[in-house]
Amino acid sequence: MNKCLARRLAWGAGVLMLAVYAAWWWPRGTETPVWSDREVPLLRSLWIETLPPVPVDPSNAVADNPRAAEFGRQLFFDTRLSDNGAVACATCHQPQRNFTDGLDRGRGIGVSKRNTRSIVGSAFSPWQYWDGRKDSLWSQALSPLEDPREHASNRLQLVRLVSTDASYRLAYTALFGALPDLSDRERFPDAAAQGSSAAQVAAWESMTPADQQAVTVVFVKLGKSIAAYERLLLPGTSRFDAYVKAVLDNDVAAQAELFSAAQVRGLRLFIGKANCMQCHNGPLFTNNEFHNTGLLPFPGETPDKGRADGVRLALADPFNCLGVW
Repeated sequence: MNKCLARRLAWGAGVLMLAVYAAWWWPRGTETPVWSDREVPLLRSLWIETLPPVPVDPSNAVADNPRAAEFGRQLFFDTRLSDNGAVACATCHQPQRNFTDGLDRGRGIGVSKRNTRSIVGSAFSPWQYWDGRKDSLWSQALSPLEDPREHASNRLQLVRLVSTDASYRLAYTALFGALPDLSDRERFPDAAAQGSSAAQVAAWESMTPADQQAVTVVFVKLGKSIAAYERLLLPGTSRFDAYVKAVLDNDVAAQAELFSAAQVRGLRLFIGKANCMQCHNGPLFTNNEFHNTGLLPFPGETPDKGRADGVRLALADPFNCLGVW
């Protein structure tokens, strides 16, 4: 999940929709972009330049390690982290599309339940996924790897890939130390994982707890490396931010060049009578909370339980921030 970036990317559409309403509602004599002493601080609070540093992640020891970020970047774009060798994290989180895919539902090996959320700025969100079922970037990064609709991989396959790829092995050992010896196929099957196919679950359960632990340690550290890379994906300056700077600089000419009169009226509504900032506040245009907007499900679809299911899944997740990992 990345509610913060979705809000930020959607602000323009919201302002323009308000502008259509404002075009006939707003008194015509007030189109000159003069902002009051009450409005200027509100605009400043939405300005990207007020975005604080990425919050510390106490659950990830390599969260801000440049070598871990580079290792994670390589993993992020590697299609070998999937069962069919064709799906990478970047398959759905495409840089050229602001790390989303533009589809109504994410498509990896199968079709996901929901759309692909952008991960730009996701390090600022206390919850990941639309329903908040993950409470850290690294635990979110692990989920698609073994999801049969996404990568459909398994942790034995992934750990073996890192062990046999010379570059990955060097990067991993430099960061985390020695990898487990997986040469004994009786102890370490080709494919095994919790909660995947019945055959993989059976293979996983045939392993000793110590061997399961050794494999999961590596699996978790792959997720933490991917998260280190994702923490570097930050939102940049938009036309809105340039407009706010012009307001703060009292540059009326630049304001007129950047925003039309209708957009100015829409923005006045956004920060004022329309009360949009009740939810869409701060430089990422979100309060990072969950809201029921009252929209009905698409005809024929089962209603999505959203956060009601998400909180249950987060509490039951072995990789949550209350757990040993």
